[in-house]
Amino acid sequence: MIEIRGVTKRYGSVTAVEDVSFSALPGRVTGFLGPNGAGKSTTLRILLGLDRATSGTALVKGQPYASLRSPLRTVGAMLDGAAPLPERRCIDHLRWVSQSNRIPAARAMEVLELVGLTDAAKVRVRKFSLGMKQRLGLATALLGDPDVLVLDEPVNGLDPEGIRTIRRSLRAYAEEGKTVLLSSHLMWEVSQAADDVVIISKGKIIASGPIGDVIGEHETMEAAFFALTGTSPGSSW
Repeated sequence: MIEIRGVTKRYGSVTAVEDVSFSALPGRVTGFLGPNGAGKSTTLRILLGLDRATSGTALVKGQPYASLRSPLRTVGAMLDGAAPLPERRCIDHLRWVSQSNRIPAARAMEVLELVGLTDAAKVRVRKFSLGMKQRLGLATALLGDPDVLVLDEPVNGLDPEGIRTIRRSLRAYAEEGKTVLLSSHLMWEVSQAADDVVIISKGKIIASGPIGDVIGEHETMEAAFFALTGTSPGSSW
């Protein structure tokens, strides 16, 4: 599971996130929802050891990410903006990551098939569309067959069929008893994919729990979000 407890991150006089606490449980998809700039990426970077918290702890299976002996076999991560070298072929990128983590080379083609990129295996990344890069990012996250997936905006740039494929893949992954943390600003997509939801606004958690409980009497996740934050759609997004 993922456990984030009392995480605060300050950059000088600016507080990016404040006292953020939540859990993502095995066998469930947890949506981490909030507008751009709310603190989602900062929280994920702290979880994955890319930034250091000013205070608080972020643990994966009871350990800080930096303490994991086989990181890619434990946590598959896809962060918004991360990309392989543009001149590298798709399959070569995956094989390089596999080799660096002692994963069998054959796994590269397996994950390409999972994300629908088999025909693009020998295409250089610079020729990929945004949607194809997203699929490659997911393939990279899946390489180690990890128990935990941490995905930041995984459906960005995908067409409707691609979005549906990713949604089904995440559901199947969770049904295997694994943990999925899905960060997004797309309320509709989170409402379709997640079992639980954590809402962050202006660096603070404002709601968390099973998605039905968070939506409550509101008709949609969007309506619940604006009611919880006390804002209108035009002023918040």
